[in-house]
Amino acid sequence: MSVNGDAENQDNSEDGYASAEEEPREDEEQEEPETSEEEEQYLLHRSVFLDDKKTLSQLLRQPDKYDISQKDKHGNTPLHLSVMLGRKALTHLLLAHHAPVKVKNSEGWSALSEAISYGDRQTITSVLRALKNQTRKQMQERRGNLIEALNQIGNFYMELKWDFHSWVPLVSRILPSDVCKIHKSGAKIRLDTTLVDFTDMKWERGDISFIFRGDKNPSESLTVLDNEYKCFQRIRHEESEHEIEDEVDVLMSSDILAAQMSTKQINFARAQSGWFFRADKKEVVAGQYNSDLFTINGLVLKSRKRREHLSSDDLQKNKLLVESFTKGSSNSSTGSLTPDGYGSLKNEPSEVSRRSSLIPPPETKITWEDYINAEVGEMPPIGRKMVYKESSKHFKATVSMSTDFPLSIEMLLNVLEVIAPFKQFTKLREFITLKLPSGFPVKIEIPILRTVSAKITFQRFDFQDNISDALFEVPSDYVEDSRRFPEL
Repeated sequence: MSVNGDAENQDNSEDGYASAEEEPREDEEQEEPETSEEEEQYLLHRSVFLDDKKTLSQLLRQPDKYDISQKDKHGNTPLHLSVMLGRKALTHLLLAHHAPVKVKNSEGWSALSEAISYGDRQTITSVLRALKNQTRKQMQERRGNLIEALNQIGNFYMELKWDFHSWVPLVSRILPSDVCKIHKSGAKIRLDTTLVDFTDMKWERGDISFIFRGDKNPSESLTVLDNEYKCFQRIRHEESEHEIEDEVDVLMSSDILAAQMSTKQINFARAQSGWFFRADKKEVVAGQYNSDLFTINGLVLKSRKRREHLSSDDLQKNKLLVESFTKGSSNSSTGSLTPDGYGSLKNEPSEVSRRSSLIPPPETKITWEDYINAEVGEMPPIGRKMVYKESSKHFKATVSMSTDFPLSIEMLLNVLEVIAPFKQFTKLREFITLKLPSGFPVKIEIPILRTVSAKITFQRFDFQDNISDALFEVPSDYVEDSRRFPEL
């Protein structure tokens, strides 16, 4: 989980990027490269492919003419090509000019994924920092509109119940459930939950409160309370050098994963009841919301993984980890399924040996002409030879839509954006952005992870004008602990 503040205006050298001083001087002669008419639209890509730093620098000085985020016919941005080809100096130059990191190519991989595959630690670190900086900037740009939207919603108290289950034998019995309580007053939101963290490999139970204060400065607006241990942590806007290096170690030792829910063939069908005389199925949710039931067909969870960068030892450790999870075992009292060396949420930082860069793959023999003239969908192999596996799982989700619920979907999306640090709410928000039938989704059953689904029930909602401001304050007897939640 991570919520970051805006650090986009930092000096680039702090993030490991090339500084502006490395670029050619303004008085140097700028010559446009000679290209064919077909290649004219991909001059940035061409200069990267040819490892031509001088031309790339010249082109990047003309952002109105050359778009650094442009995709070529294979869906790659200049940054994709740079990391895939191991052009370290060009990668730093592109990042210094804010090349977007989140953008995915036609195969669904980001520049960070390709950097992990290539295996140069310095490049992975630079791309990861750029990703965090760009995320902070996007959040800050969105902050003003979000606060305004929250102020327009009436004050309320709401309860959401989460029930997790799995198709993997023995796993469902150990999966958690939770009732989340949400108070909203003005631009302030408090979420109380017993589910601290939940991923493929670990979860942690506790007594946690998440507080968002839209009336505070960004550096003070996000706080997490541990009510059991009576401590709190301000959600940091920047990661320490140690934390960045830890994250790079994990990335370099784990599968490169890409999981997404495909909704291209999605359709909603009214659920039916009765044997001979079929009728649309209805139910009353939480004893008060009359609802129409819909079955959601066409949901496909596509899971892809790459492991060309992993050693045999890495593969063995990851295999043991998955086996531990599927057997329903754990190795800590908090329910953490993380192996030794990855740490749980309560572990103190320990000395670790950092992963070294991989031996670079052989220099590509593919020419620029071969690459750019290849048919769409048949991109020539560049970078490290891919070790790839893909699987798909079809789901039938269900949703109960009610016109009785007093909150609108748009209002709910604004609330969910605030509590985005919690992964399960991110998945819920992604689902609600689908074009749902009319009404409000008072009960939803959706896949959350590759092996886990969740049933979410909006079991209570009340507009209230007497919500105490004390709910959004840190109690005076709580002690600040900046390391309580390392993943925040």
